Amino acid sequence: MAHALELIGERWAPLVLRELMFGPRRFSELRADLPGISANVLSQRLNELERRGLVRRRQLPPPASVQVYEATDWGLEAAPVIRALGRWAVRSPRHDPGLFVSAVSIMMSMQTMFDARRAGDLSARIGFRFGDVGYVADIRDGAIDIRRDEPAEVEVVFIAAPGAIAGVLYGGAPLETVDIRGDMELARRFITLFPLPSKVG
Repeated sequence: MAHALELIGERWAPLVLRELMFGPRRFSELRADLPGISANVLSQRLNELERRGLVRRRQLPPPASVQVYEATDWGLEAAPVIRALGRWAVRSPRHDPGLFVSAVSIMMSMQTMFDARRAGDLSARIGFRFGDVGYVADIRDGAIDIRRDEPAEVEVVFIAAPGAIAGVLYGGAPLETVDIRGDMELARRFITLFPLPSKVG
């Protein structure tokens, strides 16, 4: 456990790694989705995670020709650890649900809070659109699989800021606060699949 904390325990390191869980990102994208981190600290954390074998950088082929960072296979194995820490920490009375939520963090929170018993035999393909970034959630056999992808051939699409989706899933905000295209009955059922654990005390 102590060595695990040496690998990812520094301030910002687990959040940087979390932001790479659904695919490669550019430095500017990471900076935008980690408000409060300086460019210098982000560079340090990426370099440290790279030296430790959790992150690698590569050049995208033309026409993009930009450098991106991505989690290594070993780095991706930390996803269950990050999800477990999130589920554990949300029980704290000091948890602030009003903090900034990135697209990656709201999608990972759905993986974390998904309740297989509530899903039952539901089989569905749900899309999400956050600006120019899309995600697809496949629900079947009591499990949820999420990937960054264009939300095509889905039954319903949620179009909103990540924080608005979090408000609907966890804060009791009405469904009408987000733009929904497609099967509204499925959308209403979908938002019930992510109950928060009770607070301690």
